[in-house]
Amino acid sequence: MIYLSLTTWSLHRNLGPLHWTKWDEQKREQFLDIQDQPETISLLELPRELAAKGYSALEIGHFHIRDTSDVYLQQLRSAFETSGIPFYTLLADYGDISSNDEARRSADIEWLKKWIDVASKAGAERVRVIAGDADPSDKEALERSADALRILCDYAATRNVRVITENFRPLSYTADNCLTLLEACGARLGLTSDFGNFKGDDKFEELAKTVPHSESIHAKAITNEDGFPNAAEFNQCMDVVIRSGYQGPITIVYDGPNDMWDGIARVQTLVEPYMT
Repeated sequence: MIYLSLTTWSLHRNLGPLHWTKWDEQKREQFLDIQDQPETISLLELPRELAAKGYSALEIGHFHIRDTSDVYLQQLRSAFETSGIPFYTLLADYGDISSNDEARRSADIEWLKKWIDVASKAGAERVRVIAGDADPSDKEALERSADALRILCDYAATRNVRVITENFRPLSYTADNCLTLLEACGARLGLTSDFGNFKGDDKFEELAKTVPHSESIHAKAITNEDGFPNAAEFNQCMDVVIRSGYQGPITIVYDGPNDMWDGIARVQTLVEPYMT
């Protein structure tokens, strides 16, 4: 069965300040960069709101979880339990586990372990880990990424959380690299395929390789300057999903201008014919 899901990135202008983690090359440490945004709905309110709109899952970007205290994370877990929809994935949106800078790589692995702990306490089923920023042709970087993913998979298993990666950021911009990482880690690693992250003439062929191995689909539409999606391109992506026999969440990703709820609704309209 395929079903509707949403990522909080689709509401990144509505959920309050974004808390980005970045790397300070001079100080050799991570730092927090807060990007101000209005809060028209709180993260704690969102699961109930989505359930009322017919959604069956939610993915949360780590940058939206501004409070990692045990008290708040229990509140977040309760919000999901009350809504009846799962916290499908915590999207860790920082970290370069492919880096040849061992200090940076080690620090980022430890940062990711902390967010696995957060995911566990909040009731998330998965944590999405970025494979890395290295060039996709860098085989040594691919091996470093695989080594780190194995470490993180083992750690997450002790917290009852599953690690997945995604065709997101340079190292995983090829289907072959995504599949190599899956093979290197075995069944303990999962995959997300995002419509918007493969580029070029072979985009649909690349998607066709990764979608059958994916346990979540990020259905990101290409939009024009008014926020209206390219329906033909999006439908071609969805056709790849249907032909593959994929079963699982179709997570709407809206990144266009103007009202975000309206933009989400336009993408949802494109997805709904495939839900039957």
